[in-house]
Amino acid sequence: MSNGAGSDDDRTDDLARPLPEPVRQRVVGLASDTLGGLAAEEVPAPLRPFARFAPARRARLAAIPIAAAVDADADFRARVADRVRALVPELAAALDEGRRPAAVDPLDVAATAYLLRPSGWTSVVGEVLDLLDRESAVLAGGREAESVTRLRDQVTEARASARQERDRRRAELAALKEENTTLRRTLRQARDRAKAAEEEAERQAGLAALARDQAAADSARADAELRRLRARIADAEAAIEASRRSSREDRDVASVRLRLLLDTLVDAAQGLRRELALPPALSRPADTVAAREPAAGGSISGPEDVVSLETLVALPQVHLVVDGYNVTKTAWPVLPLETQRTRLVTMLGGLAARTGAEITCVFDGAKLPAPPPVSAPRGVRVRFSPAGVSADDVIRQLVAAEPVGRPVVVVSSDREIADGIRRSGARPVPAEALVRLLAR
Repeated sequence: MSNGAGSDDDRTDDLARPLPEPVRQRVVGLASDTLGGLAAEEVPAPLRPFARFAPARRARLAAIPIAAAVDADADFRARVADRVRALVPELAAALDEGRRPAAVDPLDVAATAYLLRPSGWTSVVGEVLDLLDRESAVLAGGREAESVTRLRDQVTEARASARQERDRRRAELAALKEENTTLRRTLRQARDRAKAAEEEAERQAGLAALARDQAAADSARADAELRRLRARIADAEAAIEASRRSSREDRDVASVRLRLLLDTLVDAAQGLRRELALPPALSRPADTVAAREPAAGGSISGPEDVVSLETLVALPQVHLVVDGYNVTKTAWPVLPLETQRTRLVTMLGGLAARTGAEITCVFDGAKLPAPPPVSAPRGVRVRFSPAGVSADDVIRQLVAAEPVGRPVVVVSSDREIADGIRRSGARPVPAEALVRLLAR
């Protein structure tokens, strides 16, 4: 193993100051690379736990023990120096000759000199350290100059910002002064308006007091007038009651006379019925009119609410003739025809049960090959017009079949039917009236 040039005195010299961090990192890196190629017995004891690490990981984790071993263990340092001589022989030869190559990185020169330790190596390392110090000073001076320049720029910017802030503050102050002036003017106007409002309120209060006094006077006059009217009403009610008593007495006499005459007519009619020995009426005139009856098997919906009756339906022996589709299309135009027929016939059944009137409902069947099935409730006769005959013609025939003097009511909004049956002595009623009657 080569131990390099120089005397033992030169190898025991110490540096006056510690190695800079960049130089120390190069020394640790070279020693770490060397450590991986040594035999186990050649590895210093403090570095054996790190011997199997990768060089980069070893240099990072064992930097302090490696630097201490290089400084304290001469044998280990000599092995590292041998590896350096093999890596950079020209630099090692120049250092042995006392020269410092100008083209080589000063940090590499210092690290190599520290490991090889030729004669005068401390001077070489010292020169490199001085050079690094000068470069650091130059860099520090440059950084200081840059810092001074930057600080000057910051001061200039701060002054400009201060001027801008001062100008902004002045503008804000002027705006605040103007706003203050406006607010004062607004406040003065508000005070004037408030004073005017107070005066108006006082005036309105005076007017309200006058109005209350006037209202009190009017109320007193109204009370007096009300008492006078009540007295007159009492006098009128007394006169009306006296008149009612007088008319009631007259009406009682007339009622007695009318009842006696009615009883005489009834007795005469009963005697005439017995004398003529007329059989019971098994059919009605409406049954003689040619029309088609519906087929059996139709359904009847559930019972409807009892509807109130009007005066015409309440007449004795009245015959109510209904233009079926005219009524259903007025009441339920969107429902199917079968549903319309069933609903109308069912509601007419309720009306017949309540009034005892004879009811005939006529539907148009001129274009039907056969009448559809409809189940008629008690008291309701359902007819369809024959083929080629309209429901209007059947209604006219029903009216014509009735004896003169019998009350007949025809429900239809058809103007032609109304005019025709009126000439025959029947009473026309619009479909809307029956719809309202059935809906009650």
